[in-house]
Amino acid sequence: MVANLTTPLIGIVSTIAIGRLGDATLLGGVAITSVIFDCLFWLFAFLRMSTVAFTAQALGAVDEEEIRALLVRGLIIAALVGCALIVLQAPLAAILLDAMGGSEGVTRAARIYFGIRIWSAPLALANYVVLGWLIGQAHAGLALSIQIAINLVNMVLTLALVLGLDGGIAGAAAAAVVAEAVGLVMGVLIARRLAHEPFNVPRAALFERAKLLRMLTVNRDIMIRTAALITAFLFFTAQGARSGDVVLAANAVLNNFLLVSAFFLDGLANAAQQLCGNAYGARDRAAFSGAVRLVTLWGFGFALAVSAAFALSGPSLIHAMTTSEDVRRSAQDYLWFVVVSPLLAVFAFTYDGIFIGATWARDMRNLMVLSLLIFLATWFALRAFGNAGLWTAMLALYAARGGLQALRYPANFHASFR
Repeated sequence: MVANLTTPLIGIVSTIAIGRLGDATLLGGVAITSVIFDCLFWLFAFLRMSTVAFTAQALGAVDEEEIRALLVRGLIIAALVGCALIVLQAPLAAILLDAMGGSEGVTRAARIYFGIRIWSAPLALANYVVLGWLIGQAHAGLALSIQIAINLVNMVLTLALVLGLDGGIAGAAAAAVVAEAVGLVMGVLIARRLAHEPFNVPRAALFERAKLLRMLTVNRDIMIRTAALITAFLFFTAQGARSGDVVLAANAVLNNFLLVSAFFLDGLANAAQQLCGNAYGARDRAAFSGAVRLVTLWGFGFALAVSAAFALSGPSLIHAMTTSEDVRRSAQDYLWFVVVSPLLAVFAFTYDGIFIGATWARDMRNLMVLSLLIFLATWFALRAFGNAGLWTAMLALYAARGGLQALRYPANFHASFR
């Protein structure tokens, strides 16, 4: 949770640094490309999720060779995907920046940022693998140190290159590349310290057909699930934009609340992946069910705390984030949706972690697609209520994700632990 909470600070520092240059087009370029890279890299978050699950399962099964093989397999996939993104950067930039619909100046600035930061793709995806490998072995403290190091280097270099050396938007992009490189070097050194010759894996074990196919299948299902989730959030943003500038700005303010709660509660998903994956690998029925109860109860407790914090400090935070009275009033009108959201979202996060830990990826994929349809159907039924209907649809998405997986959980549990 602590590591995840440092992540939103990168965007805040980049915004502050570029914003102090006084050029709105540069700030717009950073905003657009930050969203693009968030979604682009998030699409490949299966590299972290599946690595956590498979590593935890191998740990539970006491299979040290497989633990080493998982690290190397993941890094190979990360390198291939990252290099493919670099090779395809020209058509990707054209398609994605055109879809964002920015002005000519904003798009020009965004192209500069995109052209530099895309070189961080293999590094960022490799860091997903390393972090997943460490969390899967319950070395959350080491994963925390790497993630904080990446974020701190990014923030310090952004301030130094943009404000100190007048590097502009190119400096902000270069800071992100260097930070990911530092994180990967740090991760490799930690891996070498934890395991004896972690990259010395027999070719037969590395490319064992059954395990390789299982990994690719799980990764495919998690990727489809993530794409469906991204679709829902992009749809939410697009519909908010169609409701006028005031509503769009109010939703942007409230989205900061959702972002903080999402990064915070995602720590529970990481814990569930490791605990449940370890128990699943050991085929320990009691430990698995105990981990599910533990994560669910603690998760609900954290969700209550987050909701209470939003309810008590929400109005003052809204007041601090915007000076527009119209936006303040509009944001406070919809604040209660944000207050309720952690109580529903926590079950979505915890069951995501449980299903990933047990590699029930196919069910998670199918239920996420069904949740997306429920989200769209709810919005369509309530579209006459405007932004209130849109927020209700978002709550329905959270409820559907957690609720459908909760209903499916008993059948999967009994099938896995007969």
